Amino acid sequence: MNFQVTVLKILVSYPNGFASMPALKRDMAILATSGPDWAARTKRMGARVPELDLFTQQLVERLNGGRRITDKGRAVLELMEPRPTANQVQPEDTRAPELSPQVPAVSLPVELRRREPERLGRRRCSRVTDG
Repeated sequence: MNFQVTVLKILVSYPNGFASMPALKRDMAILATSGPDWAARTKRMGARVPELDLFTQQLVERLNGGRRITDKGRAVLELMEPRPTANQVQPEDTRAPELSPQVPAVSLPVELRRREPERLGRRRCSRVTDG
């Protein structure tokens, strides 16, 4: 896992790019144990900026018991993020299709509700006459 890329990714996910040290350490521990996918991803991203140094390049600043990503840090992270090429397939839309306005969505349940009292009435009558 590329430690410096991980710090940038964590900080950018927080409001105003600021995370306290305990929060940053917790998130680092979670990502460090999340499996080989995260490690491979941060390694690939880090390879795009091999001389990455968070503090000497002023990508992250120390503030009030925590760290905050700078605008420069956001720009470097943006450069490291992979971009889809024209040849890559766009992810398909996984939203549920919308119903046509011509298809009444509640017609079947209404029909079932109309039949239900009839069935209940018959049962009651048969029970009364049986007993």
